[in-house]
Amino acid sequence: MNIDQAIKEASSVLKKNRIKSAFLDCEILMSKALNKSRKFIIMNPNEKINDYEYRKFKKLISSRSNNKPIAYIIGKKSFWKYNFNVSEKVLIPRPDTEILIEQVLKIYKKKESINFLEIGIGSGCIILSILKEKKSFLGRGIDVCKESLKVCKDNANKLNLFNRLKLFKSDIDNFHLGKYDLIISNPPYIKKLDFKNMDDEVVKFEPKIALNGGLDGLSEIRKVIKKSSELIKIHGKLILEIAHDQKNEVKRILRNNNFYIKEVVKDFANKDRCIISTKI
Repeated sequence: MNIDQAIKEASSVLKKNRIKSAFLDCEILMSKALNKSRKFIIMNPNEKINDYEYRKFKKLISSRSNNKPIAYIIGKKSFWKYNFNVSEKVLIPRPDTEILIEQVLKIYKKKESINFLEIGIGSGCIILSILKEKKSFLGRGIDVCKESLKVCKDNANKLNLFNRLKLFKSDIDNFHLGKYDLIISNPPYIKKLDFKNMDDEVVKFEPKIALNGGLDGLSEIRKVIKKSSELIKIHGKLILEIAHDQKNEVKRILRNNNFYIKEVVKDFANKDRCIISTKI
């Protein structure tokens, strides 16, 4: 069997299981099975594959048929300008979250050096992307999940950033170290009752601890804002990712914790996604 025949066969299987991006997913998984680039897969459709490679490919297709996200199957996800290692213990980076990177770079365009903190690092995609862009910035990151810290460390080493990064296993309530020019966070903000309406890929596979914002979706955001008001310097910035319908309530919580609302930034779908505030 050749690459093209195997991909067409597998694509039919994925389509039957209502996988929308069936053909693209098959190319990516064939790339994984053969340990070749996707470009090689596209340019060499008549390349023969052996029995071992075919069995490996079919096993990957089986996982995808069960709605396991591509990122978890291949163990990586592209974000900003880099490929980040991911595991099922960390949230898969989303394109909308790149807005946080854009805003940091915009705000600190002329700033040579700052000390900043990320609350809830996950794979490290946010903090590491910022450190990669700003060569003199120093970052600290916290997460309650031991596996998240491991994944972030792996990504930091891969990007040669570990000398400007310090990581701590802690929840936000018990973290008291330092004063920061900037705090950034993509906290859990999904309402508990909304989980039933989410895609199977998210519900079955992504870590609920990284998604569940409690009954109103704001329980973790409240904690982040309250602790940030203690950890952030006067005139320092707090940048938060939020759900599209949380703007007014999050603004109220920020004001109650001595933050001035500087800007609300919309995502690629023109929905409110990021709030930038200043400690006063």
